[in-house]
Amino acid sequence: MLLFAHGIVGRADLPIPETLFGAAAAAVLVVSFVALALGWSRPKLKALSTKDLFVLPRAVEVVLGALGVAVFLITVYAGIAGTSGQSDNLAPTMVYVIFWVAVPFASLLFGNVWALLSPWRAVGRATGWTAARFGALPEPLEYRLGRFPAAAGLFAFAICELCWAKATEPAPLAILMLVYFVVMLIGMSLYGVEAWTRNADAFGVFFGLIASLSAVGRRAGRLYLRVPFSGASWLAPVAGTSVLLVISIGSTAFDGAKEGALFNDLAQDLQRFFHDLGLSLGTSLELGFVVGLAGAVAIVAAIWILGMLGMRPPEGVDRRALARAFAHTLVPIAAGYLVAHYFSLLAYNGQDLWRLASDPLGTGANLFGGAERSIDYGVVSATGIWYVQVGALVVGHVAGLVLAHDRALEVYGSARMATRSQIVMLVLMVAFTCLGLWLLSAALNA
Repeated sequence: MLLFAHGIVGRADLPIPETLFGAAAAAVLVVSFVALALGWSRPKLKALSTKDLFVLPRAVEVVLGALGVAVFLITVYAGIAGTSGQSDNLAPTMVYVIFWVAVPFASLLFGNVWALLSPWRAVGRATGWTAARFGALPEPLEYRLGRFPAAAGLFAFAICELCWAKATEPAPLAILMLVYFVVMLIGMSLYGVEAWTRNADAFGVFFGLIASLSAVGRRAGRLYLRVPFSGASWLAPVAGTSVLLVISIGSTAFDGAKEGALFNDLAQDLQRFFHDLGLSLGTSLELGFVVGLAGAVAIVAAIWILGMLGMRPPEGVDRRALARAFAHTLVPIAAGYLVAHYFSLLAYNGQDLWRLASDPLGTGANLFGGAERSIDYGVVSATGIWYVQVGALVVGHVAGLVLAHDRALEVYGSARMATRSQIVMLVLMVAFTCLGLWLLSAALNA
């Protein structure tokens, strides 16, 4: 199985015990909750002003879309035609480091960059534009599936990344990329490019949600600046959004739990169970990982459901609508978990892109003069990574509290009722923060 440095390298030299970090993080959340209750008495986020920047030229969109298609094809070709060695083939690093980690990091900084780079969206739009020039296109089907297809796609990707060893090998990975591309083309042809990519494309939806936290937004082709995190308050309450975000948080939590001793013991028990059923040791371990992944998602889902059940719906609003109204509060939590868990992966393994781009097939080529480059693990210390991780978790959960409080003021119409409803949300945020810090400390001491 592909072993990227998902955890920190080396042991951090912390000035205070890890438990005190957890207590301090919980205290920050409590203080933030009190401050919101005392000083934020009416909805504000949707009323915040924005500053227009400029219209993104159509030519730039075309060039970026073509770039996305080119990188996709090069990655697929490297996976199929290149060496089978995972560390020397471009495909695994491009998918599991650059695509899965660098793109959401860029989305936090620069907005929804994936909408411009997505290869299947670019091909779908180009195909639709060309077809329209030669005759009328049939009306697309009405899309009614919510974001459940995207949630299923994200869970499948988590299985490939964390559970299925074959999916980290270059050739099978390239085939999976092509399969997903074809599925996206079929979906876009049936339901339309925008309806499909904004709801059913696992990565288009997830990266778009992460981008809502960015200070850079895009509306009708025009870029504008906004207060960071405020864009999430404008997200539409689409069915399946909370499911997708719970899967994101749960899969990231599972990736962290894999590095600790607790899950290692459970994984061995699950491996023995499946092996006793007649399966090979390798397959048994993979199925044990799938069970562990599903369990981690179920735990996060249980925390979220309990949080929602603890909120009394206002008159005329059912619990399902209430849960959808607050689903966007999970976005900064998912982003916080992602940054905390994958920062070291990007900081270290991201450096390897230059070497792999110089020799994408692993054949000894040196196209850009970087084939001899090695990873500098001194670029950031283990202690520095720990501070980034804790900071990401705390900022993400405080942002979730702010989004939840502002939405509660909209839903309940009363500052007192909104504050009462958010007591359970505070407990929810503390639970997510403690879970995240526990997973980080487990990796720290592994």
